[in-house]
Amino acid sequence: MPAVLFIALACLLLAACRNDMDKILFFDRKDLPVQSLENVRALRSSKGKVQMLVTAPSAQMYDKPERKSIYPEGFNMAILEGSDNRVANISADYAVSYDEKKIIEARRNVVVIDYRTGDTSYLESLVWNSAEHRIFSTDPVRSVNGQRITYGDGFESDDEFTTPQILHQRGTMTIDE
Repeated sequence: MPAVLFIALACLLLAACRNDMDKILFFDRKDLPVQSLENVRALRSSKGKVQMLVTAPSAQMYDKPERKSIYPEGFNMAILEGSDNRVANISADYAVSYDEKKIIEARRNVVVIDYRTGDTSYLESLVWNSAEHRIFSTDPVRSVNGQRITYGDGFESDDEFTTPQILHQRGTMTIDE
């Protein structure tokens, strides 16, 4: 009797340990991040000069099918001139950085602040192509500076933020007499 009970228990355990291939294939390696980070703070510098400070609540790094970093909870990017002179700020609710392409795509509730002019621009997406030294969007944009509100059909600047401009501008301005 104990031998029959042992064989029945062994058969039950072997049947319970069967791997379902659909469940195994569900977790494809390329779909998982190689690294997950919290409270991200990254500096970019060139020739000893700090150019950019990126902060984010979290980031996920992937290497397949291509190398990229995803900021699922958004990010804040300060464009700097020197270590403490903030030229501009870009924030968004979501961002993806494609390492090989040298492109950062910011999406959802993108806010661009130009500290030199005082303009704050609102867009739904913005692309930074660092290989071309260009920041741009083809989305509708609304820019506010005091009482002046400008609308446009795109945004463009160099990556040092010295030539920001709204494309196809239209808007209103209040003038005190």
